[in-house]
This record gives sequence, structure tokens and C-alpha cells, in this order.
Amino acid sequence: MALFEMLGFGTDGWGGLLLLGAFMTVVLTLAALAIGAVFGALVAAAKLSRFRTVRVIGDFYTTVFRGVPELLVIYLFYFGGSTLVSSIGQWFGADGFIGVPPFVIGAFAVGMISGAYQTEVYRAAVLAVSRGELEAARAIGMPTLTMARRILIPQVLRFALPGIGNVWQLSLKDSALISVTGLVELLRASQVAAGSTHQYFLFFVVGGALYLAMTGVSNRVFGRAETIVGRSFKRNFARN
Repeated sequence: MALFEMLGFGTDGWGGLLLLGAFMTVVLTLAALAIGAVFGALVAAAKLSRFRTVRVIGDFYTTVFRGVPELLVIYLFYFGGSTLVSSIGQWFGADGFIGVPPFVIGAFAVGMISGAYQTEVYRAAVLAVSRGELEAARAIGMPTLTMARRILIPQVLRFALPGIGNVWQLSLKDSALISVTGLVELLRASQVAAGSTHQYFLFFVVGGALYLAMTGVSNRVFGRAETIVGRSFKRNFARN
């Protein structure tokens, strides 16, 4: 079979499957990043808490999910999650094994890993905010929620944006590990195409090229976002 036919979109081509796998990779990474943002923000608040017990819980979370190999975390979520759902189902009269959709498992597993890294990004961003601005807001009697909305959160997002870009790239690569659950993302699609045609080098090179393309686009998007946020802060500073 000719090279262009194998990579094409005809009946004998694998181009459609590869693009669908790339799309699934992006969607999975977006879901994981959103889940990680929630856990990251909560754990960052815990690690900045004045209560030692809460700080210890936050430290435990980041230590576990940054110290345990990502593939092991995915296996624990996949088999442990299915076992948990099956046990709950048996309480309600269900019989047999109940599997959890690979996408859900993948999003939560990669999201929890992402959350551990996002925690440190948000914590560092909070510590980078000028204490003087916060003290001035308290001095004039600004309510806590207003202070968070007008001073803290905008600056945290500004300082955290470069770090979030790095976490996105990390999650994008970690999403390839979800192929072990059977989810047809980019790596799994490359494996299927390579196994069916025995053109392993070709399809793994194409898969790698698509990952690089997604990485390049992501860098441009985050770079543009940093530029826009930086300009908005300069305008606000000039007004003040």
C-alpha cells in the first residue's frame, strides 16, 4: 500500500483514525486540566492554611501524586475505580463486574496528577502577590470577597499562567498513558494503525509529529494569552 494511501482518509487510510485520536487527546487533556484546576486550587488553599493538619493533608496529596509513577496512578484508578463501582452496584442488587468508562478514568487520573502540579503553581502565585496591596485593601475596609475578586484572583491568574502552560504540556503527554485502558487517543490510534499495517516506524513517527504539532499550537496559545494578560495589567496600572 502506498504511503499516501495509508495516511489518507479513504477506505484503506488511517488518517481519520489518527486525527480522531488527536482530537480525543486534546479533549481528555482539557478535562484533566479542569479537574486538576479544582483540586489544585483547593489543595493550594490547604497548604497556605494556618492550620497544621490542613497543611499536612495538602502536603500528602502533592507528595503522593508527584511521587508515584503516572502509569501506576492510572492503573490504580482504572482497577480500583471499577472495583469500587462494582461494589456499590452490588449493594443495589447489580451482578457482576461494572466497568468505568476509560475516558472518565483517564480524565480523573491525569487530572489528579495535574492537580498536584497545579497546586504548587497556584501556591507560588499567591505568595507572589504583593502583601502591601492586600494590607491596603484591608485597611480601607474592602470586603474579603471583593478583595479576592479585584486584587488576589486576577494577579494569581497572571502569575500562574506560565506554570499552567507547563502543566498543560505535562498532561498532554500523560494522556498517552491512558492508552493502556483501551481509550483510542492518539497513541492508541497509532498503535492500532501500526499493528494493522506492520508499518510501526511510520505511524509512530506520524503520531509523534502530531504530538509536536499540538505542543507547538499550545505554546502559541499560551504565549498569546500571557501577552494579552500582561497588556491588560499594564493598562490597569497606568489608569491607577
